[in-house]
Amino acid sequence: MRAELQNSVEKIEKSLDLLRQRLDWDTAQHRLEEFNARVEDPDLWNDPEAAQKLMRDRQMLVDAMGTYTSIKQELADNLELIELGEMEDDTEVVADAEAALKALEKKAAVKELEALLDGEADGNDTFLEINAGAGGTESCDWASMLARMYVRWAEKKGYTVELQSESAGDEAGIKSAAYKISGPNAYGWLKSESGVHRLVRISPYDSAAKRHTSFCSVWVYPVVDDNIEIEVNPADIRIDTYRSSGAGGQHVNTTDSAVRITHAPTGIVVTSSEKSQHQNRDIAMKALKSRLYQMELDRRNADINAAHEAKGDAGWGNQIRSYVLQPYQMVKDLRTHHETSDTKGVLDGDLDPFMAATLALNVSGKSRADARAD
Repeated sequence: MRAELQNSVEKIEKSLDLLRQRLDWDTAQHRLEEFNARVEDPDLWNDPEAAQKLMRDRQMLVDAMGTYTSIKQELADNLELIELGEMEDDTEVVADAEAALKALEKKAAVKELEALLDGEADGNDTFLEINAGAGGTESCDWASMLARMYVRWAEKKGYTVELQSESAGDEAGIKSAAYKISGPNAYGWLKSESGVHRLVRISPYDSAAKRHTSFCSVWVYPVVDDNIEIEVNPADIRIDTYRSSGAGGQHVNTTDSAVRITHAPTGIVVTSSEKSQHQNRDIAMKALKSRLYQMELDRRNADINAAHEAKGDAGWGNQIRSYVLQPYQMVKDLRTHHETSDTKGVLDGDLDPFMAATLALNVSGKSRADARAD
């Protein structure tokens, strides 16, 4: 077998090993039998929420088992075809099977990454907020570039993107923006993007063509699932209404329909500026509950988060990634050290390699924490 083909086979087998481990294959069939027995219980739907959760959990197990089985079978089938094609000197059969294995390698890699998205809220939709840092027009322009990057990434995933609120910059770009991104594992993918993003470039707004450094913060938190109860004391919140500032023209609201909710105990502020004030209250309250839920998730994972943050340069605070456009081209993640010179591709939404590297880091971090606990 050629070295290139052997490498593909080894990568597929590695992905299968990880899928088997994450699935706990040795007990999977037994767990499915238990799910099936519970589904047949005539009293199941007496509690609709519990029944829906059971059905979701069962379907996730069925899908995971089916993925593992199909990849394993497809690998075996194509290896057999290559062997038969070589025995019969049928180069066309061999070429088709080799092409199928290359495609299977990519499919297995994607499924391997998805298997890492097993956190409590990883499957949920997500809110994403972008805020320009100090630096005026430069940072506002950088914020708009980040917004475009994440929207492009989401669209490539087939996700739905809804703009929740936006504040325009004084001269260019945006001061802030909030999005709801909906799709399978949206939060699981995007959660690694929270932190400070740094841009280095020759400023298009500087007549002297000097190099500028700009910062923006990105915060990601899951949309709270209906099955997750988050209590908010009405006495702890202040609700303000105001006139939304948009792009101008027909998009400018003429009534004070935008809503801002401030949560006094935590200092969390959330906003929404759709057309309906009632809708804005609902959206903002959901965003607040999601932020509070994210704080709880962070509290539970405090030890792991502290270990990861210790890897960064404390001088940069929460900086996670640098995007350098001049004097050379490079995007580098400071947590995983993953980097690329394809800055255009990254700014056009090619973020999966960075997210995958952080997912792998999180898994290894959890493993070390579990080992310490044992």
